[in-house]
Amino acid sequence: MKSRSSLLLAASIAAIALPSTPLTAKSEPLRKPAPTIEITPQRIDLPPGVEPATTMAEGRAVGQIYRIVTLDGGPDGINSVIALAPDITRQVRQLQRRGLPLDARTVLVKDNIETRELPTTAGSLALKDNMTGRDAPLIANLRAAGGVVLGKTNLSEWANIRSDDSTSGWSAIGGLTRNPHAIDRNSCGSSSGSGAAVAAGFAWAAIGTETNGSITCPASINGVVGFKPSVGIVSRTHVVPISSTQDTAGPMAKTVHDAALLLTAIAGEDEADAATLEAVRVSDYTAGLADFSLKGVRIGVMRSQIGNDARVARVFETALADLEAAGAELVDIEFEMNEEIWDASFTVLMYELRKEMGKYLASIPEIDGADTPRSLADLIAFNRSSEAEMRWFDQGLFELAETTTDRKAYEEARAKALRIAGEETLDHLLATHNVQFLTAPTRGPAWMSDLVLGDQFNGSIGFGTPAAVAGYPHLTVPMGEVERLPVGISFFGAKWADHEVLKVGAAYERARSAELPTPSFKRWSAED
Repeated sequence: MKSRSSLLLAASIAAIALPSTPLTAKSEPLRKPAPTIEITPQRIDLPPGVEPATTMAEGRAVGQIYRIVTLDGGPDGINSVIALAPDITRQVRQLQRRGLPLDARTVLVKDNIETRELPTTAGSLALKDNMTGRDAPLIANLRAAGGVVLGKTNLSEWANIRSDDSTSGWSAIGGLTRNPHAIDRNSCGSSSGSGAAVAAGFAWAAIGTETNGSITCPASINGVVGFKPSVGIVSRTHVVPISSTQDTAGPMAKTVHDAALLLTAIAGEDEADAATLEAVRVSDYTAGLADFSLKGVRIGVMRSQIGNDARVARVFETALADLEAAGAELVDIEFEMNEEIWDASFTVLMYELRKEMGKYLASIPEIDGADTPRSLADLIAFNRSSEAEMRWFDQGLFELAETTTDRKAYEEARAKALRIAGEETLDHLLATHNVQFLTAPTRGPAWMSDLVLGDQFNGSIGFGTPAAVAGYPHLTVPMGEVERLPVGISFFGAKWADHEVLKVGAAYERARSAELPTPSFKRWSAED
């Protein structure tokens, strides 16, 4: 008779052939089974710190590690995980059965967020030795809530702020992350590894960061839930920065409930981050999700932001029909953005990048044997000396940020950007049309990855910029597929209406009639 330990380990290995299994009974399963993946477990070497499972919680974690080892590496692997934590089994054993909210659930962390056991590189060789030994406050909150740091995920290097010509999902540290639904297609960015890893079933959930679209785009394109909270809900301390105005971390998961559960864990005040002291939070973002009714809920449909892809429009119309069938009152809105928002917000990003990056780099403790850059100018100099960094694209945005020093122009641009995005766009639309939420497609389907030509996404689709610039909540939920490639629907609300936005997303999730695609882990083919 097999021992309990061997039975649990066998169960965890068998889980590799299944879709990612959320660890909560409230999570909705995918509608189609994932393809069977044949593996030979005895030929796979577990990373250090992983021991045979003796409990179900350990078995789930070990199963996810086997899945990563099997599906993430190699020439056709997803390439989403940069590093695994060295103490995964110990973490699970310490946290399970303690009655904590996350109950030893595994979480992958974007590699611009500090965790004490792994380096934080932002994808750059300049920070390859950045082993600070610190937990970002959001990670400390995660651990206190019972979450297990499974490892670090790849990202678009420097969160896609180095160059206009970059390819999303590429970093010098991690290479190019692939989309598990079609490995020759892009996973979007900058939280590419987090989105792809959740879709591939490598962890219960992941944490991404967003300045403008970096959570919601990879979530939509990889077919998972992504939530960009209002700026200030989650601390940014010890997170490699771009903008103090727009940056935030947020959850990526298989269901809205799980995203809300993770948000509850990582949210909180931080004396070192003034934005968090002004935030309006709730104690439990999962409360009321299961019971929220769409009956009588007025939702504004951003018709001008559906875009020019008829296939995406058809999927979106099905999603709207589902909302309406569940009782929502849909209000068509024709709206064109004030074009001044683009220059104003860009000025803000360029000015704040130099300032905030310098503050972060200066905060890194002295590390033996490491030549730590201490300013944006140091990063620029490092890149100029590195063929590996500069092979695929330049650092034009870094260089522009280094010369963007006019404080008065910055302050004027910031005030303008916040006014246009908040007061004149989101607040105006919600009030004028007497709606509680706004909705639009998030993005189109994944494009072919091309390191030579860079990104080729359809910019006519989506309405994420106002929420990003104003710091308001933005949720994306899978709504279907275009040629087996996922597409998502976005929901927006007023600032601090994070809980309400999650509720409407959960209600749509229950009402959704479309089948969701499952990852193929193959190249896209018209013959499939």
